[in-house]
Amino acid sequence: MQDQATEVTAAGIARLAGVGRAAVSNWRRRHADFPKPVGGTETSPSFALAEVEGWLRKQGKLAEVPLRERVWQQLAGHPEGPLTALVHAGCALLLIHERSTVWLAASAGSDERLARLLPGALAQVLTPRLGEQAGVLMPGVGAPDDVNTSDGSQATDRGSTAPAVNTAPTTPDVTIPDSSGSSGSSDSPDAPPPLLPSVPLLRGAAELAAEVGARQAFEFLLGRHLDANPRQYTLTPAELAALMADLAGPARTALDPACGTGALLRAVDTRPEQWLHAQDSAPDLAALTALRLALHSRAGVRAAAGDALRADAFPELRADVVLCHPPFNERNWGHDELAYDPRWEYGFPARTESELAWVQHALARLTDGGTAVLLMPPAAASRRSGRRIRADLLRRGALRAVLALPVGAAPPYNIPLHIWVLRRPERNPAAPEVLLMDTGRFAGEGRAGPDWAAVREAVLDAWRAFTRAGRLTERPGLARSVPVIELLDDDVDLAPARHLPPPAVADGAEQLAAVRERLGETLRLTTDLTPPAADPAPPARWPLTTIGELARAGALVMRTGGNGGHARLPVLTDTDVLAATAPSGTLPESDEDAVLTEPGDVVVPVLGGGSVARVIEEATAGAALGRNLVLLRPDPTALDSWFLAGFLRGTANNRQASSYASTATRLDVRRLQLPRLPLAEQRRYGARFHALDEFERALRHASRLGDHLVRGMYDGLTDGTVAPD
Repeated sequence: MQDQATEVTAAGIARLAGVGRAAVSNWRRRHADFPKPVGGTETSPSFALAEVEGWLRKQGKLAEVPLRERVWQQLAGHPEGPLTALVHAGCALLLIHERSTVWLAASAGSDERLARLLPGALAQVLTPRLGEQAGVLMPGVGAPDDVNTSDGSQATDRGSTAPAVNTAPTTPDVTIPDSSGSSGSSDSPDAPPPLLPSVPLLRGAAELAAEVGARQAFEFLLGRHLDANPRQYTLTPAELAALMADLAGPARTALDPACGTGALLRAVDTRPEQWLHAQDSAPDLAALTALRLALHSRAGVRAAAGDALRADAFPELRADVVLCHPPFNERNWGHDELAYDPRWEYGFPARTESELAWVQHALARLTDGGTAVLLMPPAAASRRSGRRIRADLLRRGALRAVLALPVGAAPPYNIPLHIWVLRRPERNPAAPEVLLMDTGRFAGEGRAGPDWAAVREAVLDAWRAFTRAGRLTERPGLARSVPVIELLDDDVDLAPARHLPPPAVADGAEQLAAVRERLGETLRLTTDLTPPAADPAPPARWPLTTIGELARAGALVMRTGGNGGHARLPVLTDTDVLAATAPSGTLPESDEDAVLTEPGDVVVPVLGGGSVARVIEEATAGAALGRNLVLLRPDPTALDSWFLAGFLRGTANNRQASSYASTATRLDVRRLQLPRLPLAEQRRYGARFHALDEFERALRHASRLGDHLVRGMYDGLTDGTVAPD
């Protein structure tokens, strides 16, 4: 049965039909039978998804809604909001992943029957995997006893369920809201089950799981929700999470006291009999993390909601590893009510030092010798208000390393964040040295992110060498181990850049001379490639078509990126396309195949508002397509690749195909226009566009060499390796 409650906005209708929002506005004005709004506001109305889908199909504007889009629209338009819908979908996907026969037995029959069966069916998975938290994650789950399944398990078909599993009084609740606002089954056997509004979404999620797997279906829905709400969440990039987990090392018991969406614990290597503990102040995020971790591994998962500083859910826990990306610059972290808390072994943090409160909370939850890795703002290493705590962390051997990341590693992207590595001191003497490291040299150009492969290799190599010997041979400009006594001055400033020797200038003036020679060659090439003077011509009046029409006619194939596939491959990112650089990104491996580039493909970024399109050549072919990119694969008998890419870069063309939000511009590639020209004429234009591309690349290369030369001259003159005459 189609969901009558799911609502969709005009933007969602445009995505379903592959058109712009202006087209949806025109349909509403021109067609009296267009579905009427069922919610929203006068300026931003919402419509019933089922009615919209039926109208589009009746008008011939929609052959079939893609499964992914349909499930996403059901989630985004859920009457209780997308977060509630995402938690419900995650519970069902965990059931499908763990006990598919129970799902099949419960889902046979009507939607109302499934809604009544679900709490009992979910008990068979949530209780074993999440323990006491199952009753709080999904209130009202109980032991099933009515519906037999092929593996001998049962699912109840009753209007009420057994009492919820009791929760320890120290554990704050992680609740899944339902459409009635209650936490269990209805008291009246005639009342609709609380989960009934979610059933169409759950059936759609089950279809998606049949195609791509339950784990991948949940990751898709979660990723889509995070992409749609970028300002609501502070995310930890997967590459950074993996680096922090590797620094922490293997763990049978791990804790993240500010888990967010669970990226850090998801990066922990799976081990036998492993337990993962997570807490977040937002109940929905704690529930999502629990489901994500349960889907990701066989580890035992314990998740709770609540502020870990004020209401610690795991006060007795002693973990092998603590990973944490705490909230930065929080003034209201509990300074007044926590003045005498036993966690402040290294000093009571000032009101402005919330990050040092999280550091001490992490140390308090470690077993002796355990490791904590925290992402920290750079100010925490040098603020005067925190110098006494930093000094005590150093004296007692708790702080082992401060690692400065490149700009762009994580939000806020304009600040070079730090990683702090700490160990709970054992009885042995405090370590006399601490590792300081600055990886700023691995920052990407422009909007590009860091060179994560280089950051990872440099950091892990230095950390492992340091932990083996207790000290590190100096690596100029990159890393050194500093005796603690050198840092215990009035400021106790731990900013790595202030303690590292300058990088060695290889060959000094000779190297700069080579750069200057290459710059001269590039400038001469740029002169040769400069386009000839343009001949005036009257404005052309070509018949136009759109990318969407060409795709429907089979003249080209459209694909979107974002899947890592089964093998590690270089990933072409939107920043690579914008900067015309080689593939530099990574994506987590997934069961869904990656979209691989081929020579002649045209790749277009959809975010940022730039007029950019890149033709894939032999050197770039074979890379996986990254997020926020659309790949166009033209039929060479109908379209010339360079002709296609050139016309897609037109400023007016991009302007008419773009939609604007308060913080971003999004390009609807289907609305981009092309003139209808014979193939021979396309190739004439394509040759000119290709020449312009070579000229642009030469200009970029000359700019990079010029920057290198200027920076090298300044550094050489100031450190004495280059004479002023």
